Amino acid sequence: MRLALCVCSLALVVTIESCQRLMSSSAPAGAEADMSTAVGPVPGNPASVAARMNPYANDPVALQDGQRLFNWYNCSGCHGGHAGGGMGPSLRDETWIYGSRDDQIFDTIAQGRSNGMPSWGTKIPESQIWQIVVYVKSLGTPREPDAPTVPADEVVGPDFKSPVKMDVPSPE
Repeated sequence: MRLALCVCSLALVVTIESCQRLMSSSAPAGAEADMSTAVGPVPGNPASVAARMNPYANDPVALQDGQRLFNWYNCSGCHGGHAGGGMGPSLRDETWIYGSRDDQIFDTIAQGRSNGMPSWGTKIPESQIWQIVVYVKSLGTPREPDAPTVPADEVVGPDFKSPVKMDVPSPE
C-alpha cells in the first residue's frame, strides 16, 4: 500500500512539473501573434514596401513574348480580346484595384485575388509572369503590339476612347 502511495505521489509531481514547463514555454495570454510575413496586399502606405523591379521592363522581345503568353495561358478568356474586359476586369483602363506597378501586377498574377483571379504562381514560371506584366503594362500605350483598331464606320472623340454621337438624318 505504501509503495502504491509513493508511485501515485511521484506521478502527480511529474504531471504538475510537465504542465508548468508547457505553460512557461507558450506565449502569455493576450500576447500578439508573430506577423512578420505579409499575406496579400499590405494596407497602408505602399511606399513602405520595397518594390521589385521587372527584369524585362524595356525588353521588346519580352513584350512580344508576353503577348504570346497572355493568349497561350488564355488570359483573354477572362479579360477579353485585347484585354478589354469580360468576366475579368479590363486591363486597358487606369483603374487598378491592387495597384498598377509591375511588382503589384506580378503579385496579382502569381498569388491571385479573392474575387476570381486564380493564382498562377505555381503553374507559370516567374520569368514568364514578368513577360506577361510587360505586355499588360503596354496595353493602351504606343508600345502595344497588335493594338485594336477602330472600325472605319465608327467615329471616336479626340481622345480616341469616347464615342462621338453623330446626327445622322433619317432616310425619307
